[in-house]
This record gives sequence, structure tokens and C-alpha cells, in this order.
Amino acid sequence: MIVGGLNWWQSWIWYVYMNHVRFGKMSESNDEYSVWLGYAIAACFICITGRIGATYHIGFPVIARSSFGIWGSLWPVFNRAAMACVWYGVQAWIGGECVRLMVASIWRSFDRLPNTIPNSGTDTENFVAFFIFWSCSLPAIWFSVQTIRHLFTLKAYVVPVAAISYLVWALVKAHDIGPIIHKKAEISGSDFSWAMVKGIMSSIANFATLIVNDPDFTRFARKPRDTLWSQLITIPTGFAITSLIGILVSSSSQVIYGEPIWNPLDLLQNFLNEGDSATRAGVFLIAFAFALAQLGTNIAANSVSAGTDMTALLPRFLNIRRGGYICAIVGLAMCPWRLLSSSNNFTTYLSAYSVFLSSIAGVLVSDYYFVRKGFLQIRDLYSARKRGPYYYTMGFNWRAYTAYLAGIAINMAGFINALEVGVHFSMAAQYIYNVNFFCGFIVSSAVYYALNRIFPVPATADTWTEVGDEITEVILADDSSSYDEEKHHQKGTQSGVVVDEKRGSR
Repeated sequence: MIVGGLNWWQSWIWYVYMNHVRFGKMSESNDEYSVWLGYAIAACFICITGRIGATYHIGFPVIARSSFGIWGSLWPVFNRAAMACVWYGVQAWIGGECVRLMVASIWRSFDRLPNTIPNSGTDTENFVAFFIFWSCSLPAIWFSVQTIRHLFTLKAYVVPVAAISYLVWALVKAHDIGPIIHKKAEISGSDFSWAMVKGIMSSIANFATLIVNDPDFTRFARKPRDTLWSQLITIPTGFAITSLIGILVSSSSQVIYGEPIWNPLDLLQNFLNEGDSATRAGVFLIAFAFALAQLGTNIAANSVSAGTDMTALLPRFLNIRRGGYICAIVGLAMCPWRLLSSSNNFTTYLSAYSVFLSSIAGVLVSDYYFVRKGFLQIRDLYSARKRGPYYYTMGFNWRAYTAYLAGIAINMAGFINALEVGVHFSMAAQYIYNVNFFCGFIVSSAVYYALNRIFPVPATADTWTEVGDEITEVILADDSSSYDEEKHHQKGTQSGVVVDEKRGSR
């Protein structure tokens, strides 16, 4: 955003300068928006979808069945799994860059490896480092979520210390915070406003995958409010602190090297080139901490998510562990270095996939909060009975798919413009695409609600009926044409076959 023309304060705190005419003269006013606007909005969306999982203790693949249908849910689940695989490759590539710095800090000759894979989009040195990181990540996929938690405990202590140490090192080395802090904005008016909007949308797009499948994690919560403040506060705050450290370090780099270096790993490489043993030790430790950060992100946000989704796609053949390994293989095969060849390529990709995921999120939220008013019949979400309330038409809910396509269609013209394939639409289409997540979410949510008002679906409530921790459901092999909740509950209680959703036990 700073390279795009904003100054550091505007990029971090989001000042909006608006010129207006007052008493016949031009004057300037400003309104302060929290920095953290993009990630604060993303945190709100995450809490909204996460509450569903925390209330009923079910993951995204199961929740999607209530709105898209028992079989119709497979497409949204596949979308999320595919995104997780791509992200796995991207994070592994960044982790490989950290490994390259670690190896080069020990053996300086590693930086001079001959390139034996020309015309591949990368070179031998970077690919070897990537493959080392990718290979070392495989054992972590084997462990269950409960066991791998110790990795995140270690990460929680090591990574913040490394980031702050990196900041102090750069400031001491520069003896100054650098000129970026004093830089004025290079753009104004509508250009500035749209630059701000694009920055916010990029922040939300960065979380588009987790907005959709946050229930995969919140389903382990003991009660819904456990997932609220822990996410609503830490997501914008954590990203704000991280981005501030990045701005200050890059500003210091301009003092040291005469130009700002925005990639922290590139700056570490410059430190490493100075060659003294103390510097090499410092680079190794910081690169190790950053590699640990990438490993933790890959396990939590990508391999576990992909494994959960793939289990829903092929439950007879896959479990979370096997799905995680498939995710790793796809992440290797997709050649992530091509996607990261430029920031424009990656930003375009993020925005494109945000279009598809925003429509899915819009349908899920509309279905749970406005159509069903928090009421779900958990028993039927695990049943493929043709007369079940979530079977709809041949297992597909046409209302959800109509809304899903409508949310995509509103952004499609602007998306084609962004691809730069030679076909150009009006600026209005581009402006709509600039707020792609909001447009996709609002349109799909509104269309889904309207269709359900005209063509009502079964298993809804007239008032807010979120059962929460008190929910008990009966597992009965019943194929009767009608389903009476109270009758089945009494019958199941008498037979002693009851599921306590709070503990997930019979």
C-alpha cells in the first residue's frame, strides 16, 4: 500500500482525507478509521460463521449441508479444500525461503549453487530449500490436533520474540526509524479512496478461507462465547502489530541500504551478506522462528482444514491425516513459485477466489441467522434420507446455488478486467469488483433469503431457536416419511440411545 502511494500512517491507521466546499472555499477534513479496519471486518465475519460450529459442535462440511443440501454441499467443500491446498503450497514456499537463509547462514557456498533447472520459474537453491521445508513438514501432519498443540505453544513464545528482536536489530543498525515514517502520501482524491478500499479488500481476502471454515475449529469450543473475543480482538490486533513492525523495519532498511526493502527475508539476506559470525547467527535464529511460524500456519489453516474437507468428500477412503498428506502433495505439484512471481499475480488470485468464497459465506450466514434463526436438526444433517429436511431436490438446494451464482455474477465483469485478457468492461464493473467480498456476500445472502421467503424450506423456526449446549439428538435408524422431533426424543430416551453434542458421546 505504501508503494502504491499511501504513507505509512495511512496504510496502518487508515486516514481518509476528504475535500469539500464550505462557505465557498475548499477545506480539508479527516476521519480516522481503525487500521485495522480490514482485519477487524474479517474478524467479525469469522466470529459470525464460527458461532455456528461453537453452538452445535459441527464443522463446515456438515453446516454446508443445511443450506446447500446433503449432496449439494460437496461443491463448496471442494472449493475450500482446493483453496487450502493452494495456500499450503504458498506457505511452504515462504517457509522454504526461511530454510534457504538458515542453510546459507551455516554454509555460505549454498548461495552460489549452480542453477540446474533453468526456465522453471525458480532455481536450484530456492527449490532445494523449499523441498527441505516441505519434507520436514510431513511428520507434523501425522499427529492429531490434540498432540500438535505443543508446536503452537512453542511458536507462541518464539515467533513474537524473534519479530521484536528483528525490529530492534534493524533500528539499532540504522540509528534511525527512516524516511518512510516521514513520507507524505503520493496520491489523493478518488485514487486514495480506492487504494484504501483495495487494501481493506485484500485484508479480507487473506481471511476468506477461514471465514468459510472457521467452524472446523470452533466446534471444539465448550460454549459459543469462548470463540468470540478470542478471535474478535486478536485477529486485527495481531495483524496490526505485525504490519507495524514490517513498516518500521522497512523504513530502517532505507537508511541502511538507500532503498526500502519490503520483504523481511530479503532484508535478512542483505544482513547475511555482511558475513560476520554474529550476524549469521542472528539471521539463522530469526529465519528459524519465521520458518516455525510458516509451519504452524500451514498445519492449522491448511492441512487440517483440507483434511477435514476431504474427509467429507470421500469419508470411506480418507481421514484428516490422509487428507493432509494429499494437501501437501498438491501444494508441491502446483509450483507455488509461479503464483508468487509477482505481488500482482498473488493479489489477483486472492481477489478471484474471494469472489467464490464470499458467495458461499453469504449463503451459510443467511441460512443460519435469517432463514432458520439458529435452528438445526443435527440428526438429519448426517442422514441421506430422501424425505429428510436437508435433502431438498436430489440432495441439492437450488435456492442456495441460485444465490451462490448470483453472488459470483455481480463480480464477474470486474474479475475479467483484473485478469487483463484483452476484454474490458466499464469502470462501474471495476468499482464493484474492488469491493468484491462485500458484493458477493451481500448479493448471495439477499438472494438466498428472498428465495426462501417465496419458496420456504423445512426445518425452520419462527423465532430465534439456537439450542446450544443443551442440544441432545437421537440416533435412530428410522426411514419414516415424517419426522417428529419430540416423539423421537422421547423414544430415543427410553431406548437409551442419546447423543450429547456437548461431549460428542452416546
